Amino acid sequence: MFIASLYNLKGGVGKTASCVNFAYMAAKDGYKVLLWDLDPQGAASYYYNVQPGVKWSIKKIIGNELSLEEAIMNTSYENIDIIPADISARKLDMLLEENNGSKKYLKHLLKKLEHYDFVFIDCSPGFSLLADNVFYASDAVLMPVIPTTLSVRTYEIVKSYFEEKGMLDKMMCFFTMVDVRKNMHNDVMQELFKDKRFFEYYIPNLSDIEKMGIHHAPVESFAPNSYATTCYRALWREIKEGVLE
Repeated sequence: MFIASLYNLKGGVGKTASCVNFAYMAAKDGYKVLLWDLDPQGAASYYYNVQPGVKWSIKKIIGNELSLEEAIMNTSYENIDIIPADISARKLDMLLEENNGSKKYLKHLLKKLEHYDFVFIDCSPGFSLLADNVFYASDAVLMPVIPTTLSVRTYEIVKSYFEEKGMLDKMMCFFTMVDVRKNMHNDVMQELFKDKRFFEYYIPNLSDIEKMGIHHAPVESFAPNSYATTCYRALWREIKEGVLE
């Protein structure tokens, strides 16, 4: 089982869209996939058109009233299951603190799901006990970065944090919302490529990606021949080769 989390310190960088599309493409490649939506906004759950069951919550899982397996729900796509977000996820840091504040609690929970080939975690923005749990549980932390000044600053902050924690080898980055017509985007990308933490392929700022919310679906499922699908497929192949080599 390979655990990949999608994370950024700030929101609005294409994190959830990437998580949803990577999960879909991994499943299309024949892997058994679980997506765990840990962002209280529940956007990944929304894209897959799945709502949490009425009898469960993340609070019950952390409180050992419900097993993680019982929270897993089917999607309408072959090979993809999901643990959807629920409203109690907004208090997850508090719940983890009450559970001895362990940074390895999620890793312990996920060990029971060895029948999945890939687990993708859509993590909420920010540094927190939850984020540390996700980092420790993950084999790779995939960080989308927009090639703009503030996003670069965020990248540098996260990189320093991972260096401090001794986990820099887990941090793998890719560019999103790229507009190659902008000199700044091109300049930022060329500069950060020198850091050797970024994948070569990137995701442009495309309308088909925005339409995921309209279709409640990954982009390849409703626009298989689109440029957006081509870009995500190329990036996913590069990531897959990078993490499984």
